[in-house]
Amino acid sequence: MMEAQSYRVRVGLATCGIAAGADKTYDQLVPLLAEHGIVPERTGCLGMCFSEPLVEVITPTGDSYLYGGVTADKAAAIVEQHIVGGKPVEELLALASSAATENDHFMSKQHRVLLEHVGVIDPESIDSYLAFNGYKALIKAVNEMTQQEVIKEVQKSGLRGRGGAGFPTGMKWNFTYQAKGDKKYVVCNADEGDPGAFMDRSILEGNPHALIEGMTIAAYAVGADEGYIYVRAEYPLAIKRLRIAIKEANNHGYLGNKILGTNFNFNLKIKEGAGAFVCGEETALLASIEGLRGIPRPRPPFPATSGLWGKPTLLNNVETYANVPAIFRLGAAEYSKVGTESSKGTKVFALTGKIKKTGLAEVPMGITMREIIYDIGGGIQDDKEFKAVQIGGPSGGCLPAEQLDLSVDYDSLTAAGAMMGSGGLVVMDETTCMVDLAKFFLTFTQSESCGKCTPCREGTKRMLEILERITEGKGQPGDIETLEELGSAIRDSALCGLGQTAPNPVLSTLRYFRHEYEEHINEGKCRAGVCSNLISYFIIKDKCVGCTVCAKNCPVNAISGERKQPHEIDQSICIKCGVCYEKCKFDAIILK
Repeated sequence: MMEAQSYRVRVGLATCGIAAGADKTYDQLVPLLAEHGIVPERTGCLGMCFSEPLVEVITPTGDSYLYGGVTADKAAAIVEQHIVGGKPVEELLALASSAATENDHFMSKQHRVLLEHVGVIDPESIDSYLAFNGYKALIKAVNEMTQQEVIKEVQKSGLRGRGGAGFPTGMKWNFTYQAKGDKKYVVCNADEGDPGAFMDRSILEGNPHALIEGMTIAAYAVGADEGYIYVRAEYPLAIKRLRIAIKEANNHGYLGNKILGTNFNFNLKIKEGAGAFVCGEETALLASIEGLRGIPRPRPPFPATSGLWGKPTLLNNVETYANVPAIFRLGAAEYSKVGTESSKGTKVFALTGKIKKTGLAEVPMGITMREIIYDIGGGIQDDKEFKAVQIGGPSGGCLPAEQLDLSVDYDSLTAAGAMMGSGGLVVMDETTCMVDLAKFFLTFTQSESCGKCTPCREGTKRMLEILERITEGKGQPGDIETLEELGSAIRDSALCGLGQTAPNPVLSTLRYFRHEYEEHINEGKCRAGVCSNLISYFIIKDKCVGCTVCAKNCPVNAISGERKQPHEIDQSICIKCGVCYEKCKFDAIILK
């Protein structure tokens, strides 16, 4: 039997894990493992959010056993049975290097470059990052390459911005390098305001040094000596770990003055944002850093020539910068072997919605949507029918079942009426009303509009009013055409990228699910049974056994009838909450 003290134990302590109780599990493990000379290690999110809290046991021979759902009360079993007894706890096993599990596809279908060390290293220890070749890319860039050589390497890699429309990263770096100015800045957009998106947060919480290293290489390339990470205040753990990482990088000579003994200086600061969605737009973000109201400004001039305080500024998001160290470790040629001709490398997606395995997945560009949803995500919850996927957040678009085999790359998604965006991926099943979904996303973007330009401020408001009417059963002939006309006008005339893309959820659902809009307007029908004004619940008397369960659970007492006799729903009282439909065990209640 192997000695207990030669085992290693990791606990996932990112926000998702802590929300599931991983901090309590960690506290429970500390004294239990101390008896055997083991100190548990903290890590970030491995991506398997559906199975949190996660505890990984690594044997002296290097075999890995990942346990899922390890609440504090289950921690002792892992210590006693596996670490002391040498026998894995099969009922808690989520993934193992030496045994097959139902989650094998979740990891095997991925290509982890950016997330390679997330869930492995201790995000609060620079020594843990250095043990996996951390800062070697920076050392290579600063000591062995000129600024132009660094930029050319990024250009050769084919890296495109991971936060929006996919602008070529190397080109943006070159613009900033060529810009005239005695002072230049490097800024990171870590605002991440899309509903259902948590890619940047996971990187910041799991491997903050990758971002810092990438930003420092960028600063060296463009000639900047000061930088800002703009991160929303709703990410307290990410901010805490960033502060620790920045302090450690300064202490080790990877940040600050005379980096690595050269004349290169780069000082990095954190700017906490208040959570306005519009501050994800680059010019609004820069205004917020300056202490002004976060509203977009017309472009040109672009930030590369006139950004923060009027100085040349390079601005990319977390995922873009965090890819940079991998480019220099692997070499641009090797890095670019992954992906498609026009979309190189990998992309991290946050899998949410009606999908069995919610979490974070890093996949090669060019993979199909079907592979992401069914092979990695395990398919649709309760094995219901797939209906659509919203990709790219509120600025993205909905893709239907016939697009499941679409190649996930920048150009293919754009042609299909969607966009890569930051990487939020919300899966919907047959119970989703596409008109209601469009209303949801437009409600979000309309309320988050900064109000500066008329197309966005007034146009999205008018579109939302029409959608509200349609879902209330008050749709009118011509509403669909008006939505299309307004959407096109906003897309062509709004001031910033967020305003221009605000109509996308409406336009894409009209493109692929026009029949649902027509049913709402012309037939007064919501096929998903979501729009309450368009549905009614009825009791089938032949099936009703008079158990009274529906009547007892009705919040407005709309159901009446004698025990063991068929019941009836008073339509004038019914609020269409659906509780009776859910509670009936005899399928006696139907939805029309």
